[in-house]
Amino acid sequence: MFQSAYRQFHSTETAVNKILNDLLLAADQGQVSALCLLDLTAAFDTVDHSLLLTRLQRCFGVEGHCLEWFSSYLSGRSYRVVVNGVSSKVIYIICSVPQGSVLGPVLFILYVADLAGIVAEYNISVHAYADDNQLYIHCQPEDAQSAVLSVQQCVSVIEQWMAASRLRLNMDKTELMWTGTKNNVSKIPVCCRSLTLGGAQVVGTDTVRVLGVLLTPDLSLDKHVTAVSAKCFFQLRQLRRIRRSLDVNSATTLVHAFVASRVDYCGSLLIGAPKKTTDKLQRVLNAAARIVSNTRKYDRGLKQFRQHELHWLDVDDRVRFRVCVQVYKCLHNMAPGYLSALCQPVSSVPGRRHLRSAGRGELDFPRVNLSTYGGRAFAYAGPTCWNSLPDTLKNTNLSPQVFKRHLKTFLFSSY
Repeated sequence: MFQSAYRQFHSTETAVNKILNDLLLAADQGQVSALCLLDLTAAFDTVDHSLLLTRLQRCFGVEGHCLEWFSSYLSGRSYRVVVNGVSSKVIYIICSVPQGSVLGPVLFILYVADLAGIVAEYNISVHAYADDNQLYIHCQPEDAQSAVLSVQQCVSVIEQWMAASRLRLNMDKTELMWTGTKNNVSKIPVCCRSLTLGGAQVVGTDTVRVLGVLLTPDLSLDKHVTAVSAKCFFQLRQLRRIRRSLDVNSATTLVHAFVASRVDYCGSLLIGAPKKTTDKLQRVLNAAARIVSNTRKYDRGLKQFRQHELHWLDVDDRVRFRVCVQVYKCLHNMAPGYLSALCQPVSSVPGRRHLRSAGRGELDFPRVNLSTYGGRAFAYAGPTCWNSLPDTLKNTNLSPQVFKRHLKTFLFSSY
């Protein structure tokens, strides 16, 4: 259930949303979380064909002609290098999944499917995206030592399992970070801020990158936004140099490709973020609009051009737009099960089916203690954003395209 790679309706954004949701809710309840990121070395290149076929048969019921087809598909592959008409000897491939194929990634996630069962034995949560595995466990600050011991034992067993599966866990790139409120994280003893795995020492860090998103112990995303802004301004400086050679359509296309795509990546994570954080991205969009309109910093009419000519929402509304679209997908079976479970209509909650909110299509959400933590979790922020929409958007069976168009119109109406 928690493997988000190469599956319909799953993405890196849904995966990070689930991980961040769990970490924020744990912090809201006064807990701390140990987040451990595992890294594999050349994972796709070391898949053992005989083990893969055995697991396809034992775990997934692939037998007979179907199993023979997979065996034929994997075996007999070779490669050679030709330079200036001179050919190297032929090398026969005895392991790995075919690179660049549709089946390659799917076969890999089937090959490592047993990993989830191993982690579950230690009461640790896991979320995977292909060969990227994020393990995390929640506890009270005073129980940090037992939590670290559980993670340590779990990772040791995973290392042994991977060695038996011809995979290699890269200890040098395995990371550990504690998350929670600043006060609770400070209570964690120094001895619990590292892992001892075999002969390697995994020292705790203050920043980890989870599927392209920078996370810090306080889960503020401020460092992530700063890094994204820096990359965007670098691209804008390059575009500024060639702007005189571009027409408006070409400039808009390049801005979308190199800037807006970075601003929007995992944008739903920023719901509930403080204005000082989202303002950094707003300055990026303002600078991008100046590139497209070919105007200077203090020229008038930039805001009107950005909203009416480019049809760009402000950053806060872009974030809200992405969250509402994700909730829409959850309610229409177009999202992963781990996110859909967080968006329950009030009408489906026993004892609340006759409330007026149930008739308006509103969603149930948990009680939270801290707006800076629980208030930013998808389980709370998603239903809250949805409930704030007008009934025409919540109660009708709109297609995804029509819903997005009407939602954008509704957000623009406030300008």
